[in-house]
Amino acid sequence: MSDDTSVTELRAQLACAFRWAARLDMHEATANHFSVATQAGGERFLINPEGRHFAEICASDLIEVDASAPSRPAGIDATAWAIHGAMHRQGHDVGCILHTHAPYSTALACLEKPELPPVEQNAMRFFERVIVDHGFDGMGLGDEAERLGGLAGRAPILLLGNHGVVATGPDVAQAFDNLYYFERACRTYLIARASGLPVRPVSDDVARKTALQWDDYAVQGAAAQHFAALMRLLEREGSNYRD
Repeated sequence: MSDDTSVTELRAQLACAFRWAARLDMHEATANHFSVATQAGGERFLINPEGRHFAEICASDLIEVDASAPSRPAGIDATAWAIHGAMHRQGHDVGCILHTHAPYSTALACLEKPELPPVEQNAMRFFERVIVDHGFDGMGLGDEAERLGGLAGRAPILLLGNHGVVATGPDVAQAFDNLYYFERACRTYLIARASGLPVRPVSDDVARKTALQWDDYAVQGAAAQHFAALMRLLEREGSNYRD
């Protein structure tokens, strides 16, 4: 991912992810951050500048930085630099990192037991594939960021207790697909709980079987198809996200 053409396309893909996160109410003012590695190993990555709303971010706005830089680059929020820098340095096969305070996944993260039981197909996709971090110790600076960095990529979803969610993947399409479906699963689960009626999870065996069936869709390129459709929709509207 080092030639100019591929980096140009990575910029467009990440800009598309920002635009759709805003449309789907997975943004928060001018906070939260997405990043994608521009070379193998993740040492260099693109990330959004501070002070820009997800709904206005264009490909050219993204700043390419080096995770091993001795100090925070100009124009990058302190928590963005700390958390994403640590995750790209320490992450396990992490290409793209999407960190949000999306409402339903963040609500789940606030529960005493922030668990997503296998109550429907979207939740089953993440059965035994969510890491829950219970060690919240402030706004992701210094030691806190380095601790989170060591968790990156161990599962497609890192649920940050009392904080938010991090979705990862080898590329933008897969990471966004993980974020989208996890937020949907959290929404359905919390709505079901809000009914006051008992929920009925499936057995662990059925949940594991369904998770593997989701893997088959991934092999067939379902995430790439989903994301290509999102890019087409923006382009049909005349969006400037590629600028």
